[in-house]
Amino acid sequence: MFRSLTTLKRALKGEVGMSNELDDLSRALFNGQLPSMWRRLAPATKKTLGNWMDHFYKRNQQYNTWINESEPNVMWLSGLHIPESYLTALVQATCRKNGWPLDKSTLYTQVTNYQNPEDVTERAHQGCFVHGLYLEGAGWDSKNNCRLRHIN
Repeated sequence: MFRSLTTLKRALKGEVGMSNELDDLSRALFNGQLPSMWRRLAPATKKTLGNWMDHFYKRNQQYNTWINESEPNVMWLSGLHIPESYLTALVQATCRKNGWPLDKSTLYTQVTNYQNPEDVTERAHQGCFVHGLYLEGAGWDSKNNCRLRHIN
């Protein structure tokens, strides 16, 4: 992204020639769409450019924190390229740590009362805390810890 934007800036100044690829980049940016040259490097999405950039920035922050500090206290599953791989690795690590057979293990989900990821001050003792999950066609009653019925 940085390289393509730098080259586009130089092309707009007239320092280098404007290729078809750079023209497509400038047109997509002008129209608020995700450029095709960037789309090839990211997971499939229907987000607009602004929403995609916000998502990209948050994902980049999560990866940088994970690499430079430690695994986050709360994992943003929507920010991972392949969340299933993370969950599989989590099950494998937990089984290895506790000496459990992998083929008899499964994921267990429990909803907590935390409202924001910042409210979690330490990592889970077993497994992990996650955020960024959504219910389709339903809601969550955090007072009673249960799913709300969908009312037409």
